[in-house]
Amino acid sequence: MNGAAQIQAVEHRIKGLISGEPDLFLVEVRIKPTHNIKVFIDGDQGVSIEKLVHYNRKLYKEMQESGMFPNGDFSLEVSSPGLDEPLKLHRQYLKNIGRYAEVITVDGMRKEGKLISATELAIVLEELRGRGKKMPARPPVPVRTGMNRSDGETVHHSIPFDEIKTTRIQVKF
Repeated sequence: MNGAAQIQAVEHRIKGLISGEPDLFLVEVRIKPTHNIKVFIDGDQGVSIEKLVHYNRKLYKEMQESGMFPNGDFSLEVSSPGLDEPLKLHRQYLKNIGRYAEVITVDGMRKEGKLISATELAIVLEELRGRGKKMPARPPVPVRTGMNRSDGETVHHSIPFDEIKTTRIQVKF
């Protein structure tokens, strides 16, 4: 069985396991040449460690019984995608509305801001420019939303999905 067929087989198994929980969804399966299998599961309201452990054990047992990897020559990790993992699915964008994100477009441009919305075609980031001492000398012109002298200018960026290379959630303190 080649790499793509192995990934499809693991995807099929994990989708079967989580099918009883419609708020959970499979994000990605990766298999390294060393047979290290990484499965990323997410949920509309997150996913608990207990559920991840439960699905790890069930999937591991199914894979052992299937003989997909002779002599049990594989390792398995089932986790939720961390902050270092880019968003891959539309459901992840919906789940993260209201959080700050960094988007790299296919042409290499970088945009940062609060994720305001996600449709089937595009996302909208809200960027606040010119806070405090960084305010421009002349009053800024609002692009789509209001602004005032102390807050700066609010700009909305609509970015079509076909122009997004990666999106990562950012932690702001």
